[in-house]
Amino acid sequence: MMRRSKILATSFDYQGAYPCPVCRVGKITRMPLMEAMACDFCQEIFTVNLEQQQLKMPSRQPPLIWRWNGFSWTEAQLEGVELGWGYGLAAIAFIFLPTTLIGIVAYNFPPTPHEFITWLPYIWTILTFLLHLAIILWICIEVYQIPIAAYLRAINRWRNG
Repeated sequence: MMRRSKILATSFDYQGAYPCPVCRVGKITRMPLMEAMACDFCQEIFTVNLEQQQLKMPSRQPPLIWRWNGFSWTEAQLEGVELGWGYGLAAIAFIFLPTTLIGIVAYNFPPTPHEFITWLPYIWTILTFLLHLAIILWICIEVYQIPIAAYLRAINRWRNG
């Protein structure tokens, strides 16, 4: 992996235009007469900590914080929240434990072959997996405020020229 030179790194300040860490489409610049910055695409407003090279999105609680590394924004972190491996393990258990239980019941107690809806236990198992996965994905999207609508608008703008 090629390392980037410290000479080419830029310091985060009010005079520059930087990529928006939320929508990754627009540029953030300083708002006139304020010590804040705003994105020209998703209209998010950010507070700035120049000493720590941080950008904070105060419009949500807890706020998301990004650090400028000289080239780009680091991944978002929730202020005051430490997400460890236990949350990942709980999410995996939430997805696979109910699916496994329903799958075992469907395997051990199959419907009689002459019934009309013999496919129902298998569809129920698949739906359990998909819906529990969707719940975890939805929670991740809500926690990290992934702007799906902004992505769709950006793709639409790009397609229409």
